[in-house]
Amino acid sequence: MSNSIILSASYLPPVSYFHAIAKNEGDIVLDKYEHFPKQTFRNRTQIATANGVLDLIVPIQHGRKERIGMKDVKIAYDHEWQRLHWLSLQTAYRSSAYFEYYEDDFRPFYTRKFDYLFDFNLAQLELVLKCLKIKRTIGFTDTYEKDYGDLDFRHVIHPKKASIYANPKPYYQIFEDRHGFLSDLSVIDLIFNQGPQGKNFL
Repeated sequence: MSNSIILSASYLPPVSYFHAIAKNEGDIVLDKYEHFPKQTFRNRTQIATANGVLDLIVPIQHGRKERIGMKDVKIAYDHEWQRLHWLSLQTAYRSSAYFEYYEDDFRPFYTRKFDYLFDFNLAQLELVLKCLKIKRTIGFTDTYEKDYGDLDFRHVIHPKKASIYANPKPYYQIFEDRHGFLSDLSVIDLIFNQGPQGKNFL
């Protein structure tokens, strides 16, 4: 695990997440045993809309225990969040260059019901790596470790922290004329706007 990059399993992670992967050639290791932290990319993603940045949040079931391992976090289906998320993605990106090209790949995540957030995020990660033509082996932690050293990105890629992607290479965004370039949005923004060329911006 010495040259592996340690990441959290996140919902359609930001571009910086894949920047970290692209810059490190080791395997990807996802932490299954970390305690689920609130208000992180584990269950939220950010996309660009006509009105600016929109957070899409996957609701989770809240049990009696506050501290629960990431592998045990269950998705809640009390309301139609899948339909709302897919509608938001369609509204934001239907006129992007590559939305129709990838639409059928991403749609199943908003029709199929996954029990566990970890499995949902893992399946999306596998798809995104395929879309970006990044070949990596994905492994998992066996226990929880507080710190794995320099290649531990679990806590530095966070909605409320400065991006690790210091000088992002701008790419065309649909609403750039209204808001300017919005950096470090969900990787889906990069994929729908740049398609197979997306890897070049990492």
